[in-house]
Amino acid sequence: MPASVTRTTGGVSITNGGGVVASDAGATTAARLLINHVRTTRGLELRPATTGAVRLERDAGVVGEGAYRLEVSDAGVRITASTDSGLLYGAMTLAQLLSPDTAFGQPVAVPAMVIEDRPAYRWRGYMADVARHYQPVSALKTSIDQMAALKLNVLHLHLSDDQGWRIEIKRYPELTRIGAWRTTPSAGNEPPKRYGGFYTQDEMRDLVAYAAARGVTIVPEIDLPGHAQAIVASYPELGVFGDRPPVSGDWGVNPYLLDPGPEGIAFVKAVLDEIMDIFPGQYIHLGGDEAIKDQWKRSPRVQALMREQGIATENALQSALIREFDAYLRAHDRVLIGWDEILEGGGLPQSAAVMSWQGEKGAIEASAEGHDVVLSPAPILYLDNIQSWLPGEPPMRPANPAMTLERVYGYDPMPQAIAPADRHHVLGAQMNAWSEYLSTPALVWHATFPRLAAFADNIWSGAPTRDFPGFLDRLEPQMARWKRAGVPAADSAFAVGYTLQGARSDAVRTGQATVALASQTGQGVIRYTLDGSEPSPTSAVYAQPLTTPLGVTIRATSFGAGDQALAAPRTYETRPAALLTADVNALSACMGGIELRLPLDPDSGAVAPAYNANIFDDCMNWRNAPLSVAKGFDIEVARLPYNFGIANDFKRMKHYFAATQFGELIVRAGGCEGTPVGTFPLPDPAAAPVQIRFAGPLPAGLTDSDLCMTFTSPIGDYFYAVGGVTLEATQ
Repeated sequence: MPASVTRTTGGVSITNGGGVVASDAGATTAARLLINHVRTTRGLELRPATTGAVRLERDAGVVGEGAYRLEVSDAGVRITASTDSGLLYGAMTLAQLLSPDTAFGQPVAVPAMVIEDRPAYRWRGYMADVARHYQPVSALKTSIDQMAALKLNVLHLHLSDDQGWRIEIKRYPELTRIGAWRTTPSAGNEPPKRYGGFYTQDEMRDLVAYAAARGVTIVPEIDLPGHAQAIVASYPELGVFGDRPPVSGDWGVNPYLLDPGPEGIAFVKAVLDEIMDIFPGQYIHLGGDEAIKDQWKRSPRVQALMREQGIATENALQSALIREFDAYLRAHDRVLIGWDEILEGGGLPQSAAVMSWQGEKGAIEASAEGHDVVLSPAPILYLDNIQSWLPGEPPMRPANPAMTLERVYGYDPMPQAIAPADRHHVLGAQMNAWSEYLSTPALVWHATFPRLAAFADNIWSGAPTRDFPGFLDRLEPQMARWKRAGVPAADSAFAVGYTLQGARSDAVRTGQATVALASQTGQGVIRYTLDGSEPSPTSAVYAQPLTTPLGVTIRATSFGAGDQALAAPRTYETRPAALLTADVNALSACMGGIELRLPLDPDSGAVAPAYNANIFDDCMNWRNAPLSVAKGFDIEVARLPYNFGIANDFKRMKHYFAATQFGELIVRAGGCEGTPVGTFPLPDPAAAPVQIRFAGPLPAGLTDSDLCMTFTSPIGDYFYAVGGVTLEATQ
């Protein structure tokens, strides 16, 4: 939302072939982007011209980086700014005004108004994790186009991690020959698959120029001293012990650290020389996160180095490295930024900036110490967290409650705990698309949009109060723009979800179901059918829970302005078999731990099937299962690769005694301490398929209670997950 909008009288019609006049080179770049966006989102072909209804002009009186003034009158549209970025942002606002509805290809009547606008924060960022899963340059360019439309200005590229090194370094060719490729982990007898990719320096220079033309600065990240397994796999001498691990296929925290001695320092400086030559922006990100120090603690050589330099702790050793690299970057007129762990060893140079991901604590502490900070706290600004619990959501990190559009919109990028005198150190904020489970561009965009728009609205305006309903009204046409641009934004915030009123067993016994319908946001009007047909703008309007006989198929969706569907229809089956089926959303971990929503193959990019699993306890529960109306069960099971680096958290793992060679699936009624109703020896993983089904009878006389499914096989290269449970009705 612009800072100020004043409606006046009159307006102008913009038609196909209309001229766009640019006063100088910066205005010409903005005009070109305006023409491209309007072609995509409205279907109108505007053209550069010396006369026309749209003019972009330089005006020194519009003060501030990114500030602009947009005037619409009977004479046309005039965008003025003193900076190139201001002209660009004014053009992006006009592109929205020229695509207000679904009348694609038609002229647009723009009402007269005056918009005066400027960004509240300097750093309005989005991070693409291309280390866990590589994204083609074309996909990154699409993301940059959408960043420009949302007035975001920093693309943080996470270019290295344990799972891959993604940028060509001419001095160290093994980083991409070896470090850019890994073997996809397997849980069965499938042949190994190679996964990876990297960017040439020429590709990155092209991307830098592409981004710069859209007002976006790229901040490269080389993560160190932890998350260094791909480096050590490429050059073992850069590790602590000289061994050569494989490039990791495990998500999480791995043990390999960079050598903190002269050879490791020389390596980093040489890499930085090439990185700085490719990326001209002010900031260079050097990671610093999750560097568990076990290798340094166990190395006599590293311990001797610490004694020699008078360094008391391993965290202080990391700080010494950060100081060394900070001085090197400052000598080249660059600024070091790192994750908030760079504060832990003390002595962080005041010139270094801090990106706070472990909540807001790092930003509060760093700003008080005089450091510039960027807010990026997990989980609220982590796009890999699931955005709804609707059926069909792809593999992501489960969040309970879901990290919804409204929760993201409500985030205040200025923590109240930061003292007023320190608030000038808050550069802004950033959303991060960590890609362990976002393995394709389509999955990245599903996780990113529309939540990135909610973030962008706040980081641009910085308004102390929020208007979520007003934001949703403005988001409706934006959803259509993404669709026209070929960007598959998630419709989860608008899709209809279903809640069965009362117990499933009661519905089966009585032969009727009462179902409530609702969307996450409440936007629009819900319309439904009861015959399984597609809802239309003339279908029945939902007003209260629906009571139907069993066997009815409910289909519903929300309709917004102009009777446009806001989401794809969702279906609810009231057949007894459906009511007696639990999908992954109905299953939950038996105990605390880390619950994840996982694919069969971590690199396949498949949306389905997906499995909820607790990586510390191989046990899942169907809470309050309708056992009182069931006489048997059928359980879908998948054997998944255990590709998780859990470091010293291995102590949290729960182990079960296996009574057969490969362990068993034990099914219990009445919870995990209840009576076993089925025990099934698990097959040899070297010979059995990864998807298996187990079926058995249930004893008579059970009451509704938890159905617990425990796997006793030792967790190692693989573990088991439940994809769904179907009960057989007693009648």
